[in-house]
Amino acid sequence: MQAILMTATGPAHEVLQAADVPMPEITGPTQIRVQLKAAGVNPIDTKLRSRGVLYPDALPAILGCDGAGVVTDCGSAVTRFRVGDEVWFCHGGLGGAPGSYAQYKVLDEKDAERKPESLGCAEAAALPLVLITAWEALFDRARLGAGQSVLIHAGAGGVGHVAIQLAASAGARIATTASEGKANLAGTLGAERVILYQQEDFVAAVQDWTGGTGADVVLDTVGGDVFQNSLAAACVYGQVVTLLEPGTGISWKEARNRNLSVSFALMLTPMLQDLPAARRHQGEILRQCAILIDSGRIKPVVSEVLPLAAAATAHERIEAGHVTGKIVLSINP
Repeated sequence: MQAILMTATGPAHEVLQAADVPMPEITGPTQIRVQLKAAGVNPIDTKLRSRGVLYPDALPAILGCDGAGVVTDCGSAVTRFRVGDEVWFCHGGLGGAPGSYAQYKVLDEKDAERKPESLGCAEAAALPLVLITAWEALFDRARLGAGQSVLIHAGAGGVGHVAIQLAASAGARIATTASEGKANLAGTLGAERVILYQQEDFVAAVQDWTGGTGADVVLDTVGGDVFQNSLAAACVYGQVVTLLEPGTGISWKEARNRNLSVSFALMLTPMLQDLPAARRHQGEILRQCAILIDSGRIKPVVSEVLPLAAAATAHERIEAGHVTGKIVLSINP
């Protein structure tokens, strides 16, 4: 089959190479083989390519955590799927199990879910990682509920655009940061207040929006100074969840004075640490999100669909910054 191999760490066009590799074979009774139709491209892919995969001696590796496609073969004990079923998943691509930048993939049936019926494979492949990330951050960590206020940074980005829609589905009031060119999109997704971060102080804007109390929940998808300043945007006893390492030199005085709960969301942990119960929970998240998608409450934003051979170009687009929504690779069209 055709796949994109990461052969070393380095620039995208130097180390991502199209290659013929052996077709993956089913080796366990509960495994399925999926003919991939699309793969999502995420910032983690670019970080792994530039810094190194997360397992030793794993190169060459096939990157890509998100995928969607059609089941073509089933192991003897598979009960959840049949040949011809359309599935989506977030699995592999970190240097251990092969990822989704390939024409076919084998995985255990418990690691895949039925694709939302209302989405094509390209849209479906864009979503699993960001949906699970946003869900775990907003609901599992911050316990966001109806009537609460939430500030979601980078509301037109990959995680941000689904986080807004998930928060809206829960009945929360939403503010988000965006550039002027993406403000309209953020508003149409469900944000009540769109803060033009290049022109406004988001802390002052949130304080004004909440009548001086601050947001019940802040979701930081940016890091650095945004994380530091987010501590002042949260209310007393509020929740701040970040997807990134805060870095050194953080002043925690504001967090202490406000009695904030600060937590992290890394949806890759169950895969990296082989936590079956946590993986099952992530599958349930995808099942719940499929219901929301098929009812029209969540819609993916796919800014670009590129052929599999253009994986390096997709990486360069993400590294250049300011991608709207997600970039997807089309496979086996």
